[in-house]
Amino acid sequence: MKKRKIAIFASGNGTNAAELIKHFKNHPEIQVGLILSSSSKAGVLKVAKEHNVPSSVVNKSLLSNNGYTTALLNLYDIDFIVLAGFLLLIPPFLVKQFEGKLINIHPALLPKHGGKGMYGLHVHQSVINEGDLESGITIHYVNEMYDRGKIIFQAKCKVDRRDNAEKLSKKVQELEHKYYPEWTEKLVLQTRFM
Repeated sequence: MKKRKIAIFASGNGTNAAELIKHFKNHPEIQVGLILSSSSKAGVLKVAKEHNVPSSVVNKSLLSNNGYTTALLNLYDIDFIVLAGFLLLIPPFLVKQFEGKLINIHPALLPKHGGKGMYGLHVHQSVINEGDLESGITIHYVNEMYDRGKIIFQAKCKVDRRDNAEKLSKKVQELEHKYYPEWTEKLVLQTRFM
């Protein structure tokens, strides 16, 4: 049986990508077939190399080029896309092509603290500045707007008075690593592929 291939789109250090790769390493039905990054300096490319996963770097204009992206995905035979700290907006044709097969994880409880510029420590600082008593993760489908797709799953953690953005980031990252691989697996396995 042909394995379902996921592509991980990431722009940062790749800690979630590393967890996903480990989770699917010996999976009978799913494999990580590609790491796509928006930066040639991103740590996620090192993660891809360490785990022998093919990788590619794409900029905003290339990602928006329908022909390039379609060729890239056809070349790697990708069935499902997982965003893991990817900072570029996904173009509408790709959202349409992968409808129901394109997910993201956001390091806060959407709909608050989402949108353009809400990534990394910016999100956690926003949560602290608002005086929120809890934060967490949101796994959601991707649509044409940042962080506005249908919510699939949320997990929460307490925000302590002594938390700064870095401390809160660590708490949220624990939730990401715990839940994102298992939810990715669940969603890939329940999705119908033609």
